Amino acid sequence: MKILIVSDTHRKNENYFNVVRMQAPDMVIHCGDAEGCEDELAEAADCPFHIVLGNNDFFSRLPRELVLEIKGLKVLVTHGHNYYVSMGNENIKREAAARGMDIVVYGHTHRPVVDRGSGVIAVNPGSISYPRQEGHRPSYIMMEAREGKAKFTIKYIGL
Repeated sequence: MKILIVSDTHRKNENYFNVVRMQAPDMVIHCGDAEGCEDELAEAADCPFHIVLGNNDFFSRLPRELVLEIKGLKVLVTHGHNYYVSMGNENIKREAAARGMDIVVYGHTHRPVVDRGSGVIAVNPGSISYPRQEGHRPSYIMMEAREGKAKFTIKYIGL
């Protein structure tokens, strides 16, 4: 199963639309900050689409968090700002572990991360629209899930 993981599109959706067409995922997970474009993003996906509330999704009724079961893996999806992820991912990993999760997927920092260290796998796709990591290349993650196993690949757009 191919899962496209994105975050922090902030109403700048062109890269997202291109990636969805190119990757043809079986599922999309958006970690928040779509800023009112969630219907447009979901329609473009043409597959199951899951999205959570980001700190810039004002007046939205999106859920703060989601728990998904993907090929036998328990996945917590959140934007991350409520877990202070700008200071590191220790808090969010601890919370996910306490809730029996295998993977936690989050955004907010605009920096891609796949942290497989101790216990819960922490995954942040960075931002497909407004990257902040060194090199400032828009990023997303492709997750390949098979029964009880997941592989994550950070992908970059341009240059």
